[in-house]
Amino acid sequence: MGEEAVSDSPLPFNPRPDHHPMDRLREPDDDDRAPAVVDRDANGDERIEGDKGAYRKEVQVVRPPSHLPQPEAPPELTKVRSTGPDEERRPIDRSVSLNSSVDVSLIGKFFRDRSSVFSAAIAKRISSLKEPPLGVDGDGCDPAAPVTEFHLSGLKVIVRLKGEDEAEAEVEAEPDAPEIKGRVSFFSRSGCRDCGAVRCFFRDRGLPYVEINIDVFPERERELVERTGSAAVPAIFFNEKLLGGLVALNSLRNSGEFDGRLRDMAGGRCPETAPRVPVYGFDDEEELRGERSDAMLSVTRVLRHRLPIQDRITRMKLVKNCFSGSDMVEALINHLDCGRKKAVEIGKELARGHFIHHVFRENDFEDGNNHFYRFLEHEPAIPRCFNFRGSTNDYEPKPAAAVSLRLTKLMTAVLEAYASDDRRHLDYGRIGASEEFRRYVNLVQDLQRVDLFSLSADERLTFFLNLYNAMVIHAIIRVGQPGVIDRRAFYTDFQYIVGGYPYSLSSIKNGILRSNRRQPYSLVKPFSASDKRLKLAPEKVNPLIHFGLCNGTRSSPTVRFFSTQGVDLELRYATRAFFLGGGVEVDLEKRVVYLTRIIKWYSADFGQEKDVLKWILNYLDATKAGLLTHLLNDGGPIIISYQNFDWSLNC
Repeated sequence: MGEEAVSDSPLPFNPRPDHHPMDRLREPDDDDRAPAVVDRDANGDERIEGDKGAYRKEVQVVRPPSHLPQPEAPPELTKVRSTGPDEERRPIDRSVSLNSSVDVSLIGKFFRDRSSVFSAAIAKRISSLKEPPLGVDGDGCDPAAPVTEFHLSGLKVIVRLKGEDEAEAEVEAEPDAPEIKGRVSFFSRSGCRDCGAVRCFFRDRGLPYVEINIDVFPERERELVERTGSAAVPAIFFNEKLLGGLVALNSLRNSGEFDGRLRDMAGGRCPETAPRVPVYGFDDEEELRGERSDAMLSVTRVLRHRLPIQDRITRMKLVKNCFSGSDMVEALINHLDCGRKKAVEIGKELARGHFIHHVFRENDFEDGNNHFYRFLEHEPAIPRCFNFRGSTNDYEPKPAAAVSLRLTKLMTAVLEAYASDDRRHLDYGRIGASEEFRRYVNLVQDLQRVDLFSLSADERLTFFLNLYNAMVIHAIIRVGQPGVIDRRAFYTDFQYIVGGYPYSLSSIKNGILRSNRRQPYSLVKPFSASDKRLKLAPEKVNPLIHFGLCNGTRSSPTVRFFSTQGVDLELRYATRAFFLGGGVEVDLEKRVVYLTRIIKWYSADFGQEKDVLKWILNYLDATKAGLLTHLLNDGGPIIISYQNFDWSLNC
C-alpha cells in the first residue's frame, strides 16, 4: 500500500496514546510495509486490519491563498494528490544550470537550512497536539479578548489599547469647542504683539480664523477704518459684528463668556457684509496705479532698437552684447536733435539710473570708440538672478528705505503665519504657496535699479540683514536644501540684482556685512578693490551680525527680520537668545567650554579665544556666566571645544 491519501474532509487527528507523534512523521521501511486491509466504520474512519484498534485519521491540509507565497516542494520530488489506491511520487521538471560545477559548501549549507526548517515544523506540530486551555481556540487566542496584534504578509501590526483612566483623562482634556457656522476674522499688522496674542489664542482653542494683515494687503486698511472708525489693530470680527480688540477678548475669556458670545454672534452663516477673505493672486490696484514709468524710459527704448549691439574684443577679452560710447552719442544726437555735450550728459544719467553699465564697471559714461557699454539685461550674471523675469523693471525706482520697509513687513507676516512660535521651524511648502510670499517675489523686482547709496549706515545694515534671511527662504523654496557637495554653490549661485549689481548670499554676508573678508576656506575676497559695492560695507565688522543671519539649518540662529530704529538692540537680543538656546555650554568639572562652530569659522571677526570667552559673558544667563567667570579667574587651563553643526533643514 502506498502513502496515506490526502483528503479535504475536516476530521480531527487523535493518535494512539501508546504511539509517539513522531512515529507518524517517520517514513516506514520496506520491511514495515505489510499488506493491510482498510475498512471504514460507521463514522467513516478507516480501520487497518492486522493492527488491533489502529485507526487512520485523515488530516486536513490548509493551503495558503493564491496571493500569498506558496510552500516550495522538496528537491526532485513533489506530492501529488491521490486519485486512487496507488499513489506515486513524480519528479519535478527543473531547469538545468549551464554551469556544471557545483559548490559543495553551498550544498551543505542548503541541507543545514532545510534541516533547521524541518525541525521547527516538527516542534510546531507537536505543540499543536496539546489540548488548548479552556476558552482558547486552536491558535492560542481567547475569542472573547480584543484583538491587539495581527500579522500580514511582511508586516506586523500591534494595537495598543488605552486603559480606562487614560481614556477618561483624554476626554476630560478635550475642551468643548463651540460649533459655529460663521467666520472668525481679525485685522492685524506685522510685528504687532497684541495681534500675536490674538493669533495664539485662536490657535490654542482650535478655532479656524481669517487674518487680514493690512501690511500685506494695504488696500484693506480703508475697510478697517470704515468698519471700526480707526486703524487700530487687532480688530476682531464674528461674522460682520465687531467684537473689539485684545482687551475685549481678554475680558470675555476671563469671565468665561467667550463661547456664549461666539455662539450668539457667529452661530449663523456668514453674511456677505462680513470682512471678505483675502484672495490669492490679485495685486493692489492702488499700488499698481502708483507705478510711474522712468523719465528716461522713452530714450532707453529708442536706444535698444537703434544701437548696434554686438560682441567685441577689448583688452584681450571677448565682451558680448555691447556697444561703444560714440555709437550711443550719435544715436542720441539723431533722436533728440541735441549737441554732443548734451548727449554725453544723457548717457551719464542713463548709467546712474542703471539702464546701462560699462562692461568693466570702470566709469559712468564717456564718449569714444574705446569705451564699451551694455544694457542691464545683457549683463552675463543678470539672467541668472532670481528677481529678474526676462526684462528689467523700467518703472521709476522707489526709495530704497520704502522698499526695505515693505520687504520687512511681508517677511515678518510670513513668519507669523507659517513658522513655529519660537521661529525654529518653518513650513516652506505653505510659504511657497502663500499670498504673502507671492507679493514678496513681486516686490524684489523693485530692487533691480534701487539706489542703495542713499541709505544711512543703520538702514544699510538692516536692509542687508533682512535681504539675506529672505533670500535664504526664497532659495530653499526655489532650489531646495543644498547637499554637502553643492552647499558652496548654493550660497554663491543664488543671486538677486540689487541696485544694478548682482548679489549672492555669500557676497552679502562676506562682501557687505563682513566688510569684504574672505569666507571660510577661501583664498579670495568677494569684491575687488575697484568694486563700487565696497562703499556699502561698514568700516568695522560687527560680530553680532552672525547671530542675526539664518542659513536655513537647525544649528544656525533663528530667522529674524530687523527694524531700522532698533537694529543694534535687536542684534544683541538675537545674540543672547542664541547663546541661551545652546550656543555655548560650560563643563566646570572637565574645564571645557563648548562653543558654536560659527565662532571657529569666522574667528577673524571675534578675535582670540580668551577674548571670545570674555565677550560671551555679556550674553549669558547668570548660571553659565558664573561658571565661565570661575574658569577665567582661577588661573587654570581652559579647553575650548566646538559643537557639531546640524546642517539639516529647519522645517
